[in-house]
Amino acid sequence: MSIDYLAISLLNGISYGLLLFMLSSGLTLIFSMMGVLNFAHASFYMLGAYLGYTMSGVLGFWPALVVSPLLAGLSGAAFERFVLRRVHAHGHVAELLVTFGLSYLMLELVQLLWGRSVVPYDLPPVLRGPLFDLYGVQFPRSRAFMMLVAVIVLLALWYVFKRTRVGFVIQAALTHPQMVEALGHDVPRLFMLVFGAGCALAALAGVMGGSAYVTEPGMAASVGSIIFVVVIVGGLGSLAGAFLASLLIGVMQTLAAGMDITLAQMLAGWGMAPQPQGAQASALLQLSVSQIAPILPFLLLVLMLAIRPRGLLGTRE
Repeated sequence: MSIDYLAISLLNGISYGLLLFMLSSGLTLIFSMMGVLNFAHASFYMLGAYLGYTMSGVLGFWPALVVSPLLAGLSGAAFERFVLRRVHAHGHVAELLVTFGLSYLMLELVQLLWGRSVVPYDLPPVLRGPLFDLYGVQFPRSRAFMMLVAVIVLLALWYVFKRTRVGFVIQAALTHPQMVEALGHDVPRLFMLVFGAGCALAALAGVMGGSAYVTEPGMAASVGSIIFVVVIVGGLGSLAGAFLASLLIGVMQTLAAGMDITLAQMLAGWGMAPQPQGAQASALLQLSVSQIAPILPFLLLVLMLAIRPRGLLGTRE
C-alpha cells in the first residue's frame, strides 16, 4: 500500500466517519434516552439534504444550513408529540413499526416533491474546488468544511452535556426520569425536545452530506443500517463512543474499498497460506477486499456483540 493512497484514503475515511458521527450523535441521544428504535432517523438525513437543496435556491446556502435542520427538527418534535407519544405505551414493537412507516412515508413524499433523480446542489464559491493537492489527488473544500462542522457539533454537544444545566437534566433523565419529574421538570417535553434535536442533527448531516456527496432518494437507505452499527459499536448513550466508532468504520470502509487484492493473497501475505475445502470456500477466498467492504461494519458489529456487548465506551449492555 503506497503512502499517497494511504494518506488520501485516511482523509476520505475521516471525512466519511465524521459525517456518520453527525448522524449517529442524534440517534445516540434518542436511542439512549427514550429507548426508541427510530428507523426513520436516516430519513431525516435525506429530508435535510432536500430541504437544504431547496432553501439554498431560495435563501442561499448559508441560511439554508441553519433553516433546514430547524425545519426538520420541528417536524421531528411534532412527530414525537402527536404520534410517537401515543404509541409509546404499547411497547417497542409499536414504536418500531410507526417509525418504520414514517421512513417509507418520507421516502414517498421526497420522491413526489423532488423526483427520483439526483438533484444538483449549488455550493457557494468558497466551498467549490479543491482545498489542496495530496500526491496529485485533490481534496474538496466541501468535505473539509463538512469535517469542520462535525468537529463543531462534537464540541457543542460536549459543552451542553458537561457544562450546562440542560445537559445535566438530560443525563439525569436517562436513568432516573421519575426523580427528574419530581423535581419539577417536564420529562415528556424534554423527550420531545431531545427527539427534535436528534432529527435536527440528522438533517444537518444531510445538508453537509448532500452537498459534499450526492442528494438522491436512496441516500437514506445507504446509511440507515450503518448508523445503528455505529451506535451499538460505540456503546449506548456514549457520544464519545459514537465518535470513535464513526471514525473507525469510516476509515475501515474507505481503506477496504480501494484494496483490489483477494482474501487469499492477503492471507498469504500474512504467512497464512489458505487451503480451501470445496468450491464455495475457494470462491470465497477469491473475493477481493473491496468486494466485502460493505459488510465489514456488520462483521465488526457481530464481533463487538460477542466480545464486548456494551460497546467501546458504553456503560450498559
